[in-house]
Amino acid sequence: GRGIFLFRNLSQISKWRSEGRWKAESSDVESYVVQRYISNPYLIGGKKFDLRIYALVTNFTPLTVYLHRGGFARFSNSRYSSNASDISNHYVHLTNVAVQKSAENYNRETGGKWDVRDLKLYLMSRFGAQRIDKLFKDIQDVVLRSLLSVEKVMINDKHCFELYGYDIMFDDQLKPWLIEVNASPSLAANTGDDYNMKYSMLNDVLDLVDMERRLSGDETSVGGFDLIYRGGEEFRQPNSVYTTYLGCEIPR
Repeated sequence: GRGIFLFRNLSQISKWRSEGRWKAESSDVESYVVQRYISNPYLIGGKKFDLRIYALVTNFTPLTVYLHRGGFARFSNSRYSSNASDISNHYVHLTNVAVQKSAENYNRETGGKWDVRDLKLYLMSRFGAQRIDKLFKDIQDVVLRSLLSVEKVMINDKHCFELYGYDIMFDDQLKPWLIEVNASPSLAANTGDDYNMKYSMLNDVLDLVDMERRLSGDETSVGGFDLIYRGGEEFRQPNSVYTTYLGCEIPR
């Protein structure tokens, strides 16, 4: 959440403009990304949240992508408000743990997080399995299309891999939006459940990268990771009623 601020018109960023950190000739120039605010986020309990999910790219030539079934939703501690008077209230608008952990009502037991599988089951109870399967497939497509968009410009090294942390929201029409892609995402844990999820995921990463050469290379699922794309072909698990395994139970 460092450096994030919200504004409604250009006059509200006059102080930022005067600092000059965005100017190329400045010695301490910084790059900024401007995004349109999603003003109609889907809320649970009146609170805003986003998803952190993980994709593992083992090759860019040909592009090979595995999506992890796990992840978590990160909730704000304050109820959502679209009032102009609340635009500077980060506890309302930002779901980053680094921001929310300083709130007075921060729950250290849950860390403001909810396992993505529990979220999926909750949504299925509200909208039905078919509609939520489509939502999660749309989220998977966001991940895949973002990687396809940079496939030709990424420097590929057959000895390397990359784990990406995706931050995704969806609105009250159940349309997903890509917020951010994190290379080398933070794997620090703030709860026991968070630690267990990330520890297991890292174990699956090392199993999938297979530095000990124990795999055949034809595996479509390893731990919590499922192959979703390889060499120009999108992959779907056979004999499944779901179009994506994102948010499904991880076999252990």
